[in-house]
Amino acid sequence: MAEMMTLSVRPRAERGKGTCRRMLAKNLVPGVYYNQKGQNISVVVDMLPLTKLHRKVGSSRVFHLEMDMDGKAESLPSLIWDMQFDPLKSTPIHVDFYGVDLEREIKVDVKVVVEGKAKGIVLGGLLEIFRETLEVICKPLDVPEKIVIDVTDLDLGVNLHIDEIKLPAGVKAVYDDNFAVVGIVAQEAEEEAKAAEPAAAAAKK
Repeated sequence: MAEMMTLSVRPRAERGKGTCRRMLAKNLVPGVYYNQKGQNISVVVDMLPLTKLHRKVGSSRVFHLEMDMDGKAESLPSLIWDMQFDPLKSTPIHVDFYGVDLEREIKVDVKVVVEGKAKGIVLGGLLEIFRETLEVICKPLDVPEKIVIDVTDLDLGVNLHIDEIKLPAGVKAVYDDNFAVVGIVAQEAEEEAKAAEPAAAAAKK
């Protein structure tokens, strides 16, 4: 397990759009910290450390959120629950943190990464990734950085379903239907599916 990263934030009393604009002009990002007891605290965080942390942990990996609580510095295990970005600059403009109990399971989405060259690709097929992320349940410190799927043995016309995906110890997939995650499709079928898309869209109008 990798060492948990740390991000320092400060409580803030000021609110409102004008205040938030002034913070962003100083490369500060307004946010809110929520915990499992329903408490929420308005905070502000420096933009650069937040951006670097988000690049490393995304919204699924736990980290230490350091904050002054009633005059006492506390380290709170947390997730980045949501982050809003400026549509033009792609910089964060608001962030929500969620405090977690390290001994209680949580549900998170983890990205899917495919490795290996499938048998079906050698035969002329195309790799189709049906799910970019998978919802899993586990304790916060057991959340994997990514879910790696080896498709080397996947043949033409074969899909790999969620119940066949090997997950790390302590991690369980959340699903009702046994959906396909990745598969190898024939190029002809892929081309026919793409050709049918405009007709299907027109029929809905």
